[in-house]
Amino acid sequence: MLWFAMFRSLCCAALVFCFALVSRLPVGAEDVKIVDDGDKAVVTIDGQPFTEYRYQGYAKPILYPVLGPGQKSMTRHYPMQKDVDNEASDHPHHKSIWYTHDEVAGVRFWMENGDGKAGKNVGVQVQSAMEIDGDTIISKNDWKNGDGETVCSDTRRIRFGSVGSDRFIDYAVTWQATSEDLVIGDTKEGTMGIRTNPFLRLKADPKRGNHTAGGHSINSEGVKDRAMWGKRAAWVDYWGEIEGKEVGIAIFDHPSNPRHPTWWHARDYGLIAANPFGVNHFEGKPDGSGDMVVPAGKTLSFRYRFLFHEGDFEKADIQSRYQEFSK
Repeated sequence: MLWFAMFRSLCCAALVFCFALVSRLPVGAEDVKIVDDGDKAVVTIDGQPFTEYRYQGYAKPILYPVLGPGQKSMTRHYPMQKDVDNEASDHPHHKSIWYTHDEVAGVRFWMENGDGKAGKNVGVQVQSAMEIDGDTIISKNDWKNGDGETVCSDTRRIRFGSVGSDRFIDYAVTWQATSEDLVIGDTKEGTMGIRTNPFLRLKADPKRGNHTAGGHSINSEGVKDRAMWGKRAAWVDYWGEIEGKEVGIAIFDHPSNPRHPTWWHARDYGLIAANPFGVNHFEGKPDGSGDMVVPAGKTLSFRYRFLFHEGDFEKADIQSRYQEFSK
């Protein structure tokens, strides 16, 4: 009977290990539902709203709203919703989560028409095709200048999932040059961006309507808060209390990305953007040092993860979560 008791103990230990392992893995596609609603793709997890991929009616596709642990709103509402309590009405081109850059083939895509600082030669991103594949949206987009001419295109694979109460978005982008070389310019105004819930801001701005900002931030190198701007890091994390619950947003830069670890255009008012191009602004090097050229007909790819988690960066074990993503 001793052998049976030992066998049973080993089986129990194996089951405990398997359950622990499964609890750390992303959910399968069967738990994620994506429905195309005509001008947006609506994403739910276990029947609860997560986000919407809004691909029409904006200068670029955006993800909004974004609901994290406890169904807390993780990004700003402005300008999709106006006159929201504690929200500042600045930078209307900072729309929740987006991917763009301000100098692409000489065209400005970060700014938008209607923004007083946009100036001339402002472009738009127009979705040309979309496919839903289980837990993933595959979106093809044309980047058009002010005359409606396509200067480049991209393909985005946006995957959604959860680990326990935490949720994530894997955002992969492949740029496609046309028949000419594509120059992605050296500017701080880019690229993989998010504007956080105002309660995660590091600094309040009462003049613009934000009165409460209780956020904290740190990057993979241990640099904190405002000092993170322009620094290189594999990941950044912002956290704070939203409606009585401590939650946070981590953004991961995949090791396979060009110029990893990326620079971060990370501000104290809630803007966080991974930007591998803005070397002039971030490091004071000669203008154009960060230009990247995609040869005609060739591609350039990047991968990121947004993790919406409970607790601060230590409780969420962000470094270990990054290591899982980077494999």
